[in-house]
Amino acid sequence: QVQLVESGGGLVQAGGSLRLSCAASGRTFSNYAMGWFRQAPGKEREFVATIDWTGRSTYYSDSVKGRFTISRDNAKNTVYLQMNSLKPEDTAVYYCASRRSSGTYSSFLSDYVYWGQGTQVTVSS
Repeated sequence: QVQLVESGGGLVQAGGSLRLSCAASGRTFSNYAMGWFRQAPGKEREFVATIDWTGRSTYYSDSVKGRFTISRDNAKNTVYLQMNSLKPEDTAVYYCASRRSSGTYSSFLSDYVYWGQGTQVTVSS
């Protein structure tokens, strides 16, 4: 049974930083691409960042490019999202997700089948 558990969310002032972690279990983590998504109240879930199975290829949404960094440690079965220069519009529940059977990164929500429970990030102005 695949499990993804996010941590690291919280309340931070605008301009601050947070680091989210997502610990995976239940299968060979290193074989699959991972992604981070977020959902603000009243809005649809949206893509944030993705990373391929090697960790060498990444892709970001325009809204976070240059401020957020996705990375992974396959030895620890963990993917990270370093978030800097946070803005109030970054406030959302952040979810990590895993593709079913591909190591290629993707920004499409429908390509992901395993999801964590989410962690709340609140940025105050």
